[in-house]
Amino acid sequence: MVKSVGVIGGGLMGGGIAQIFAAAGGRVAVVESDADAASAAHSRIRAGLHKAVELGKLADAAEALSRISLLTRIADLPGDADLVVEAVPEIPEVKIQVLTAAEAVVSDDTILASNTSSLSIVELGAALRRPERFLGMHFFNPVPASKLVEVVTAPQTAQPVLHSVVQAIRALGKTEIVVRDSPGFATSRLGVMLGLEAIRMLEEGVADAESIDRAMELGYRHPMGPLRSTDLVGLDVRLAIAEYLHSTLGDRFAPPQLLRDKVAEGSLGRKTGRGFYDWP
Repeated sequence: MVKSVGVIGGGLMGGGIAQIFAAAGGRVAVVESDADAASAAHSRIRAGLHKAVELGKLADAAEALSRISLLTRIADLPGDADLVVEAVPEIPEVKIQVLTAAEAVVSDDTILASNTSSLSIVELGAALRRPERFLGMHFFNPVPASKLVEVVTAPQTAQPVLHSVVQAIRALGKTEIVVRDSPGFATSRLGVMLGLEAIRMLEEGVADAESIDRAMELGYRHPMGPLRSTDLVGLDVRLAIAEYLHSTLGDRFAPPQLLRDKVAEGSLGRKTGRGFYDWP
């Protein structure tokens, strides 16, 4: 059972991961880059826990929040953590840096996981001394509401590690899919392909954003259309994943110019107030 968790990165994804583990009764240590970022992460997590209470999904926000500690150094992670999840930007060098730093602090029994949505688990794990205790745990935004966690295994991943992570995911009330390491895994590969084609359709004037999204929502029963979903994920995140898939899987993942232009102008989706939609 996962009782002690470290989360490196307290942004939208990391904060959500910390929230769900604390709500499930775990002790959670969140590492941020400095005191201001740690304070912002604490506020974000507190707001998420209070929302869970309002929705009837949690009895006591204060109790859950009391199990969360905010740190500014990876070196201060608890050595006896059962699991450490990194949720830093999709930059291989940054992820490798925080993973190797965490591995140097925690015990040999600690499981390390990356929340990457597309980067190679084999390549990230190659920098670790114990790659057999490393895998991908790809959570989805918003983490508290999403039911899915994509577990990504490398050939080196030990079966007991996979079993422990699957059990932890189920204890959170979520459902796992297990996929082998490959570019984009299953979810990003499919989601990005649909999103890129929707952006091309918008770029070509086939229809407006709302019509394209409504086509998938009503015609194919998708809970959210691909353009609104891109706004939620972040246009910069989707572009980074598309560029990686383009480099590994070929031209069918080439990012449309419209996506590049919006990222260049700072229209990144909900987090900046504007993407393919305006967000109050």
